[in-house]
Amino acid sequence: MSAPTRLKPGVVTGEDYRALIAACQDGGYALPAVNVVGTNGINAVLEAAAKNRSDVIVQLSNGGARFYAGEGMKDALQARILGAVSAAQHVHLLAEQYGVCVVLHTDHANKGLIPWVEGMIGHGEEHFRRTGRPLFSSHMLDLSEESLDFNLSECARILKRLAPLGMSLEIELGVTGGEEDGIGSEDLDAANNAHLYTQPEDVLRAYEELSPIGHFSVAASFGNVHGVYAPGNVKLRPEILGASQSLVSERHGGGAKPLALVFHGGSGSEKEKIAQAVGFGVFKMNIDTDTQFAFAESIGGFVLENEAAFRHQIDPQSGKPLKKLYDPRKWLRLGEQGMVRRLDEAFADLGAAGKSLAG
Repeated sequence: MSAPTRLKPGVVTGEDYRALIAACQDGGYALPAVNVVGTNGINAVLEAAAKNRSDVIVQLSNGGARFYAGEGMKDALQARILGAVSAAQHVHLLAEQYGVCVVLHTDHANKGLIPWVEGMIGHGEEHFRRTGRPLFSSHMLDLSEESLDFNLSECARILKRLAPLGMSLEIELGVTGGEEDGIGSEDLDAANNAHLYTQPEDVLRAYEELSPIGHFSVAASFGNVHGVYAPGNVKLRPEILGASQSLVSERHGGGAKPLALVFHGGSGSEKEKIAQAVGFGVFKMNIDTDTQFAFAESIGGFVLENEAAFRHQIDPQSGKPLKKLYDPRKWLRLGEQGMVRRLDEAFADLGAAGKSLAG
């Protein structure tokens, strides 16, 4: 067996990004893609990756990017663009120091959010002119609610801008159930139809139209749903991913896993189904709901245990100052630690622990 690929720690793009995907697929593991909304989330993700000696994916939704810029910023589109750019710069500055490889990505962008993606690409092009490297590893276009023709033609148009920068595009075929940051619906019955299960023929068409342009990954729906729902409501069928890989391989070669596949709605999923999806070539599993809860639960428990500190500066019973308890560094750190613990589980579930390519 050949020695594993070694990459420079920090943000990976271009050929390094593709090498990381290949290592995941060849090694039978995947990376958690963690949604963040601020520096606490980013730092917790980097800490967890370093602790588990794993590479990781940091991603922002449009709402997360806007929050990063500050809800007080009146121009919502600019807030989305600049929040994402600011977060990317934060990751670039710190990722190498944590000693792991980090993929920088932005999440679901439907038709109405195409200007957000194009705004980020504009900043990325300027960053590329100055540094010779892209700002992000990849962006996502989720046009799954549109016609397949529009979905693929628009993805092709955007990919033509990304490819010269060494960037990848994530696309969605079929519809992931549930709701995330205003995209989709929490009414599962409204999405309980064939669109929850991507057709392999559509994946083949996407491969044929996009692969000549540049690198892309596919969020193919196999019954997955954003958020956490009661057992029995979500019926995952990872075999759809295997069928898509087989069809593309039969027509165009590329080995057993010619597609870079993505698993959306990973929070709360059955571990057996996660393992099956990874076996079919999933290199990236999104996690947001579970890490949000882990962050909030840790802080909430501390607040309940120290209620006086969040009502008074001086303890009315003892007369002692309570600053060391209500200091944001105290409880925000607990939130970070809760997030790290949940990501310990994710790295283990995905088989990524101890497999960082950072040399």
